[in-house]
Amino acid sequence: MTLSPVSGEVTVTSARPLDAALTLGPHQRGPVDPTHRRTADGAIWRTSRQPSGPVTYRITQSDRHTIRAQAWGLGATEFLGSVGALLGVDDDADDFAPEHPKLVEAHRRFPHLRIGRTGRVMEALVPAILEQRVHGIDAFAAWRRLSTKFGELPPGPAPDGMRVPLTADQWRLMPSWEFHRANVDPARSRTIVQCARVANRLEEASTFTRAEATQRLRAVPGVGIWTAAEVAQRAFGDSDALSVGDYHLASVIGRSLLGEPIDDARMVEYLAPLQPHRYRAVRLLQASGQAVKPKFGPRTAIADHRWH
Repeated sequence: MTLSPVSGEVTVTSARPLDAALTLGPHQRGPVDPTHRRTADGAIWRTSRQPSGPVTYRITQSDRHTIRAQAWGLGATEFLGSVGALLGVDDDADDFAPEHPKLVEAHRRFPHLRIGRTGRVMEALVPAILEQRVHGIDAFAAWRRLSTKFGELPPGPAPDGMRVPLTADQWRLMPSWEFHRANVDPARSRTIVQCARVANRLEEASTFTRAEATQRLRAVPGVGIWTAAEVAQRAFGDSDALSVGDYHLASVIGRSLLGEPIDDARMVEYLAPLQPHRYRAVRLLQASGQAVKPKFGPRTAIADHRWH
């Protein structure tokens, strides 16, 4: 990899193929995420809050081996120094050797799938907490409402409607009625506030080993194995972070690789030989279109916590 600084931008090149859209996809929280935007020209715009300040960045890709990153704001220099990690240039899949034909084929077809890392824990943690035990559309709406209402306008030429992720203090001091109006129940809002109170200690986890980082995250009441895995996938670039406890994942894995639905315990047992690449296997199934989703019955009603 080479990084060529050019006044607020870098060009990332890699001998192995890259795919910015595929790598950054998991960081988008719903189709109208105020911190993530894909414009008509194919550019990906995102905002973040670095320790040095807010940043807006624009990612464009000219070919499979070259990506350009432009950045604006107080956090621009710091962000540009870590953009290679975000794009997964150091993601090592050399020891990933699946045996199932679907995974073998997916790995062959998608050598450009990378597991990148942001290094920003709260930016992954709050949306994951909002997604606990509720419909995705409900969680995405809450994230959009709270981020849009309280997030600051991003630096630079960001597309209209974008916002910078809230600070830990903003989440810590968020009035309970604002969570209520966003349809966030007290259990989830309490977990967000508790995490915000120890945000500095949680952010430190980005430098820990997998086991230590998970332990640090799960020390906060309300942060379970699923939430910790969702954070590890995005903030730490953990290729093994399996979302145990996900409402559909075990069934999808079972139907896709075994031809029948399975439970979490069997999923963990079945995927054990793929360590430390269990999350990579899940992403490959998704990216290749080979993930067999369960046949859903009538949707359960979306819980409305605003009137209780």
